[in-house]
Amino acid sequence: MLKILHTADWHLGKRLQEYPRIAEQRDVLHEICEIADQEEVDLVILAGDIFDTFNPSHEAVELLYKTLRKLSKNGTRPIIAISGNHDSTQFVEAPDPLARELGIFFYGKYDSIIPVEKWDTGLAVTQSEPGFVELRIPHIDFPIRLILAPYASELLLKTYLGEEDREGKFRQLLADKWASLAAKYCDDQGINLLTGHFFFVKEGEKPQQEPESERPILHVGGAQALYSHLIPQQIQYVALGHLHRYQVVDSQPCPLVYSSSPLAYSFSEADQEKKVVLIEAEPAKPVNFRAISLQSGRPLLRKRFEELAQAIDWLEAHPYSFVELTFVTEEAIDAQTRKAIMSAHDGIVSLIPELKSKSSAGTASMSATDLSADMLTLFTKYYESSKGIKPNAELLEVFKEVIAQNEPS
Repeated sequence: MLKILHTADWHLGKRLQEYPRIAEQRDVLHEICEIADQEEVDLVILAGDIFDTFNPSHEAVELLYKTLRKLSKNGTRPIIAISGNHDSTQFVEAPDPLARELGIFFYGKYDSIIPVEKWDTGLAVTQSEPGFVELRIPHIDFPIRLILAPYASELLLKTYLGEEDREGKFRQLLADKWASLAAKYCDDQGINLLTGHFFFVKEGEKPQQEPESERPILHVGGAQALYSHLIPQQIQYVALGHLHRYQVVDSQPCPLVYSSSPLAYSFSEADQEKKVVLIEAEPAKPVNFRAISLQSGRPLLRKRFEELAQAIDWLEAHPYSFVELTFVTEEAIDAQTRKAIMSAHDGIVSLIPELKSKSSAGTASMSATDLSADMLTLFTKYYESSKGIKPNAELLEVFKEVIAQNEPS
């Protein structure tokens, strides 16, 4: 039996507004390493969005390399890491020749090939071509096959697809590629896996409403979603990244699973329990998998108060957290009240006034959830909140012109 640990969306170096999260990331990655050891995991899959930006900080890079070295057990536990939409494919693949010596395989581009090779540890790459790798682990009696589907950039899609009917071609291109690889390599004598960084849904089902931080990738050749039925029948488990909430997209033809991010990275994720996934797999059998909850990191909490004393008491009772606090007031929050609230806690990210007169009159008031809307809607909500009336058509047209002038060409 093969034990696999599936994780994704580390977003190393990400901040919560002005608050750095690197210390929390260090803690939660240490926790993931401990889980891998306790569960005696044989293989780790990191399904994209390794970093939060194309040009990550030195701290973020150092944390990644130290974590993967520990996670790989000095080359005896292989790690497959693909790039996501937040990653630079060149940056992710840059350390690959050295990383392979520790059993760490970075894969960011669809035309990349992981070299066939064997190491002193007994780990071996036995077959490989673009988008595919087969591994042999010394104490495992069967091969492990992985179809690799990192995030595909707009430039890459233009190269493959041209400009016409890009959405349909994109889906079919990937389906045909995966089917070809599965037919060539994925028989029932080994473990057959796919890892990808895309937005997957079950065709015909309306996707659940996702918070802003988990929104589908909207610029993948126009394709807003890939369908679960595109997965080849030979595949036993699909390890996905991109959505930050743990979820099983479909169980057919096999489990398609988002492991979740290891930390909550925006207040739209405030109520989510973060996890990694442990998979137990054997050739020609359905896999068993279970999610393991992560405990590290400061929780993100949303609270609303009408009384200052209640707010202070609650803040002092929840010191290790980040807070988005809504305070009900007749007018704007006065300086004395603001100072008392901000002094009571070192993790208040947002302090949002809710005006009694506006809310009781039935007019719109701004809230954090409004921030997922488009610019015109946000402006309309803001205007209603501050003026008590809707903006007229002439003002909206002026605002549209301002937006158009500031859009990138």
